[in-house]
Amino acid sequence: MEYISDKNQAATQHSCIFCKAAAQPETDESSHVIARSSHTFSMLNRYPYTFGHTMIIPFDHVASMEAMTAEALADLMVTTNRLMRILRAIADPPGFNIGANIGAAAGAGIASHFHFHVVPRWQGDANFMVTVGGTQTVADTLPGIAQKIRAEWRRVYGCGGG
Repeated sequence: MEYISDKNQAATQHSCIFCKAAAQPETDESSHVIARSSHTFSMLNRYPYTFGHTMIIPFDHVASMEAMTAEALADLMVTTNRLMRILRAIADPPGFNIGANIGAAAGAGIASHFHFHVVPRWQGDANFMVTVGGTQTVADTLPGIAQKIRAEWRRVYGCGGG
């Protein structure tokens, strides 16, 4: 219900949760922003599929990759690589799903602001809990995951952690 309520509230206020998160100060941990670059920022998905499910979001409010500049697209991919390195260092996933749902018809939960998903994967992580129980299992809290990612990001890349 919280997810549905948040979406409806955002729609009636004509605001974007990603734009709000981008505008938060570096020290605000409630937005789950974990890193910032020149054109994009990364934040944990509030409703993750797995541990470390992260989104990379352009600062510009655009609905599709097609509206992004070449520099922003390059930054998106560099940030994706960096995030994968960080997630490998803290959680050692043997695989990743990366990609985007562009438009509501493709399954985008927030279709008006493009975002790119990085989802760490482990053998058997889609188990009976998802198919029968209708729930996800994540081995840590979002603040705990964010703290681990931020610390490793600062260790590897210096500044830029959200």
